[in-house]
Amino acid sequence: MSGGAVTQVAARRGERETAEVVGLTHDGEGIVRGGKTVFVAGALPGETVTFERIRKHRRHDEGRLLEVLQPAPERVTPPCPHFGVCGGCALQHLAPESQLLRKEEELRDNLERVAQVECRTWLPPLRGPVWGYRRRARLGAKYVPKKGKVVVGFRERFAPYVADVTHCDVLAAPVGALIQPLGELLGALDIRQHVPQIEVAVADNATALVLRVLRAPSEQDTSKLREFAGRHAVRIYLQSGGLDSVAELTGGESAGVASLAPPVAMPLNYALPAFDLTLEFAPTDFVQVNGVVNEALVARAVEFLHPTAQSRVLDLYCGLGNFTLALAGSAGHVVGVEGEGGLVERARHNARRNGVANVEFHVGDLSKPMELPAAWLQGPYTHVLLDPPRVGAAPEMLAAIARLAPERMLYVSCHPGSLARDLGILVHEHGFTLEAAGVVDMFPHTAHVESLALLVPP
Repeated sequence: MSGGAVTQVAARRGERETAEVVGLTHDGEGIVRGGKTVFVAGALPGETVTFERIRKHRRHDEGRLLEVLQPAPERVTPPCPHFGVCGGCALQHLAPESQLLRKEEELRDNLERVAQVECRTWLPPLRGPVWGYRRRARLGAKYVPKKGKVVVGFRERFAPYVADVTHCDVLAAPVGALIQPLGELLGALDIRQHVPQIEVAVADNATALVLRVLRAPSEQDTSKLREFAGRHAVRIYLQSGGLDSVAELTGGESAGVASLAPPVAMPLNYALPAFDLTLEFAPTDFVQVNGVVNEALVARAVEFLHPTAQSRVLDLYCGLGNFTLALAGSAGHVVGVEGEGGLVERARHNARRNGVANVEFHVGDLSKPMELPAAWLQGPYTHVLLDPPRVGAAPEMLAAIARLAPERMLYVSCHPGSLARDLGILVHEHGFTLEAAGVVDMFPHTAHVESLALLVPP
């Protein structure tokens, strides 16, 4: 590697080194080879940088970027002053178009090298806004006595602390501008040391903030929380235990008193206007982070599966019906399966709310397909959609899908590694062909690679 060797092969921690960056890791860190490999956050391929090693691991070290001596053409100035400390973003220093190219390269590499699968058609990326897009997030909160305040935000990149930030440019409005006001609110509470987390859900009709509380708030606290909610037009929920403890903080009859009501009393919702659908969800439910990209993703799923009135569609890991109800608009019948009972109840409610009668939903642990009831799993089905978690689908689940012999199968993925493993199984063991694949830019400025893959029988 020309120019890629570090200046001190046996460099010790904290020593200044100079090297060329040859690639990016899955987490968006620059890769330096020559001697022991070093991952340097903030460095880009083709750059010459100086860095110091800050952590040692068995097979690689972590480095801190000190200076960029020769920048890459695609390097940009990160607009966020907290970039580099806050761990919420990893790629703000890389131009958005180049971020997409990097994610496409990672997807191609996984499919070609790991899965050893040839893709007939590479799709243009699904994309949306790159700022103010994040409608779901989990923020940390921490009272720091030395600073005399509560800090609110994502975790720091190199430490297990909550980053001390004033705002966030990727969070959807109004939450991105409420970081500092939230810190000030929590700092004024009696329970300031007992609120470790805030879960954010920005819906089309409201903004929900779920405060994890380890101690019940005082009357004065609830009064301050209500006043904050009214002033910033947000809804505040308290979570004292598991998900079943989440309840909305509402106004009481007298000053300083609050009442708690179940979150379903005023459900959050988001729309899929192309399908004339509105889906309701609870503030801690999983929904796709990027609303605009989700609309494009659902539209592409329906386009590629292309069900007709004679089609029977199986939607696995269906959540609250995000794909299921849209597919039902053109399919004869759709069956959705999800492991979390609460999401299945929400999916059934959403079907009733939208007047969709040709769907049914079932609770099933898809990580244990051998234990699933045979009634709905045996089909017949003409189309299958699966949207599994990061770990991907179990091999037994893939085998069960293959036995259904669908005409078309769409795999929506949030991790290229597990996607490559599963596509390798579907292609090499079960005879499917990878018809098309492409990147879904659900998380701009992060290293997360979301994608979709369309498979057809041979």
